[in-house]
Amino acid sequence: MIVPKVKYEVVDEGIRLGHEDALVAKNALQEGWIKVEKLTPDLADKARRLAKDQNISTSDAETLLLARQRQVEAFLVDEKPLSNLAKMYGLKVWNTWIILLEALAKGLIEDSDIQAAINELGKKRHKLKTEQAKEILDAAKRIIFIRNKVAQASELD
Repeated sequence: MIVPKVKYEVVDEGIRLGHEDALVAKNALQEGWIKVEKLTPDLADKARRLAKDQNISTSDAETLLLARQRQVEAFLVDEKPLSNLAKMYGLKVWNTWIILLEALAKGLIEDSDIQAAINELGKKRHKLKTEQAKEILDAAKRIIFIRNKVAQASELD
């Protein structure tokens, strides 16, 4: 679930700027597994005040308050200040890397996809430090190791 301003930033502006992942988000919207949710006027007003008080974007404040109102299972955010604020609001926070590692653990992607994401997202947009990239790759290696052990154990049964 995203708010209209996030849809504009991610999809509309992303496509205009030539970001490939904007097309992925556009397809997800068309397929219905991402939905755009409008805010009530009251919630939009609260979001404007929160944005000003916490020095965050209005779209981030809208997303945070909508997530809290809807009691979402997890809040997807990559920016540390917003992540901290979401935790203060009682939300479980996930980031891009957690989602990718979860997908790896479930066999939906491969470790090469993690490396590609680090190269594409980490270096260009998320400005991952070398140490952070290493931690993510180490986690991916542990997941692959466990997946292989589980696969070997099930072959023996």
